[in-house]
Amino acid sequence: MSIRFRYILCSAYKIRAPVVFKTRQNLAVFSRPSQGEYRTDKYRGFLSAASVSLVQGTRHSQHKNRVIHPLVSSSSFSTLYTDSNISNSSSSSTSETEGSASDCDSSGDIMDLKNVVKKLNRFAPTTLAEDWDNVGLLVEPTPPHKVNTLFLTNDLTEEVLEEAVTKNADMILAYHPPIFSAMKRLTMRTEKERIIVKAIEKRIAIYSPHTSYDAVDGGVNDWLASGLGEAKVDPLHQTYSTCYPTPGGYKLEFLDCEQGLTHTLKSVPGVSDIMLSVNDNMVRMRASMNCTTSGLPRALEILNKNEDVKGTIQITQLMKPPIPHTGMGRLCTLKEPINLKQSLERVKKHLNLPHVQLAVGKEKSLDSPVKTIAVCAGSGSTVLRGSLADLYVTGEMSHHEVLAAVAQGTSVILCNHSNTERGYLQVIRNKFDEQFEGKVKVIVSEVDEDPLKVF
Repeated sequence: MSIRFRYILCSAYKIRAPVVFKTRQNLAVFSRPSQGEYRTDKYRGFLSAASVSLVQGTRHSQHKNRVIHPLVSSSSFSTLYTDSNISNSSSSSTSETEGSASDCDSSGDIMDLKNVVKKLNRFAPTTLAEDWDNVGLLVEPTPPHKVNTLFLTNDLTEEVLEEAVTKNADMILAYHPPIFSAMKRLTMRTEKERIIVKAIEKRIAIYSPHTSYDAVDGGVNDWLASGLGEAKVDPLHQTYSTCYPTPGGYKLEFLDCEQGLTHTLKSVPGVSDIMLSVNDNMVRMRASMNCTTSGLPRALEILNKNEDVKGTIQITQLMKPPIPHTGMGRLCTLKEPINLKQSLERVKKHLNLPHVQLAVGKEKSLDSPVKTIAVCAGSGSTVLRGSLADLYVTGEMSHHEVLAAVAQGTSVILCNHSNTERGYLQVIRNKFDEQFEGKVKVIVSEVDEDPLKVF
């Protein structure tokens, strides 16, 4: 495994001839605009805010006369940091907005749908979602479609849709995707079909973030963890970039005394970023290159024909870089331990619930100390399984999953599925008010609620 921060993850949105400058303090990516001046590209959502210090820009006046060798090729950046890798390009052409068009229509008062989607994807790229999920723009009215009112809900039921229509919503953000399983027809037969038909008739766009909001830094799970007290919070399951930081997933190195093999390999498809350095014995050059899965066997076939080189070959499989502070679930290590009863009260207060369910871990009691808490919004069975913590907090778990947790000495608090998610809508409403600069009215459903009640 080789992760080198010289391949630093930094946005190359609309970049032209990117150059990576290495300074004593940091790494920075500069692009060369048409005017011929350097500028630092705007940091965009692939890395969390906590990592900005790694990619801080430096003043161009310090470097404008210095010749620096690029550490990452242009092709690497164009592959890694195009909008298609940050947004859900397959969902709709709306997500693939390019150019420097304004985020508003000509009137300057209402945002176009494609620009609203672009901003939503910047906040939480749909590539963060689980593979099984169905996220992004699910219903798109015929363009042009202006968004004056964005309506937020956890679950899109028929009653919630009627509320959205009454409040003149142009777009609905439904945390849970109303289209999940494949639909072979759109009729009045089922609730899901009726919802989609009516949304289309009323020209209401539907967008669902679901597990991308679970994974993103500052997302649903971080909100859920925030009510437990001051703590160090880490993802239970780390999210990794969808792309390698190089054109290939392998690094191939060998010693070459004549450099002839290096020239031969330049013509092999799938081999790139060839670099030479002087070896310690000053007799042979050390060659290093990146190879794709298909390019690696072709390169090895050439190298293995040379007996002098054959024994010097080293192959390193590269790892897709982790995205800091991003992933499924959260493990909270409290700064100051509390007991189980206090944990229970904090959860109820944070979620504004009069009642929750509690399973006390084996040989534990309400007075038992709690230092570590694993949380997962919604259904936590898979995400929390096997996690070592004093307490699990989630919406729901199966009977046998709860028994397994109790047997290992972990207590479990269950709050019902959507109760661990819905409160986050108020958080993102405030975020969106700022992000949309008042040009989109953002409202939260008053009808949406968890279907289960405790009597």
